[in-house]
Amino acid sequence: MTLTAEAPTTGSSTAPHSAARKRRKRAEALAGFAFLSPWLLGFVLLTAGPMLASLYLAFTNYNLFAPPQWVGLENFQRLFDDPNYLQAWKVTGTYVLLGTPIKLISALAVAMLLNNAFSGKGFYRSSFYAPSLIGASVSIAIVWKAMFIDNGIVDRLQQVFGFEAGGWVGDPSRTMPMLILLTVWQFGAPMVIFLAGLKQVPTELYEAAAVDGAGPWRKFRQITLPMLSPVIFFNLLLETIHAFQIFASAFIISNGTGGPARSTLFYTLYLYFRGFQDFQMGYASAMAWVLVLVVGAITLVFFRSSKFWVHYSGEGK
Repeated sequence: MTLTAEAPTTGSSTAPHSAARKRRKRAEALAGFAFLSPWLLGFVLLTAGPMLASLYLAFTNYNLFAPPQWVGLENFQRLFDDPNYLQAWKVTGTYVLLGTPIKLISALAVAMLLNNAFSGKGFYRSSFYAPSLIGASVSIAIVWKAMFIDNGIVDRLQQVFGFEAGGWVGDPSRTMPMLILLTVWQFGAPMVIFLAGLKQVPTELYEAAAVDGAGPWRKFRQITLPMLSPVIFFNLLLETIHAFQIFASAFIISNGTGGPARSTLFYTLYLYFRGFQDFQMGYASAMAWVLVLVVGAITLVFFRSSKFWVHYSGEGK
């Protein structure tokens, strides 16, 4: 019997396949970047670029009519010597600390009511969500202002019920409650999120709690709140960030002045005054970056503290 040795297999046959795979991967990558290019251009030109420009301007003296002059930390030092700046933080902080919890509590309460089975609940869900579709637009702020001015609808109603006559728009002690009522009225978005979270709570938990003799408050405290904690965290974070960004309603209701008696001088409104009325763009940029840092720090605190009170299903705790 004659034995013949087979020729060793070389890598020459696999080389074309490897090159073809590389060309295909390169073509797929180029196609991916081509589809991403509109977003990338928008991000660079409309977001990242202006942010970097404002960061540079925060360290300069710039009034739009002359080249910026480098002043270092002077703008940041001026912030804490500016009484209007401190008032803007006071007004904004009050709005965030009062408006956000009241809005979320109202949204959760209505969501729990709508979670029950009753006829026509689809209509009620749409009705409660409708104000959030409108958003904090200029038209809504104008209507809200017309309701709360002297001899407006609210003024007439409070006179009917025996309260002192007078509009809320010109009263410094009432402008903040008026704006908080406006944001609470638009609780539809967090309400829908709460409602979706309530649908995910197993009914078996409530049935077992009822067998143990738990009442409504105990069920809410020991079942509903822990199961909804991820949704509460999401809504709390989102609404807090939105509250820091209030501008349109305060601008319209105060006629662009921040009055009466600086009671509506919100942070973003004062930033607008400095940047687009006084043309102190460097100072306004410094204000903007302080706001970014404060909101970022609050967001970090929320995420760090969430491990103590946010419970996710499937956690081994």
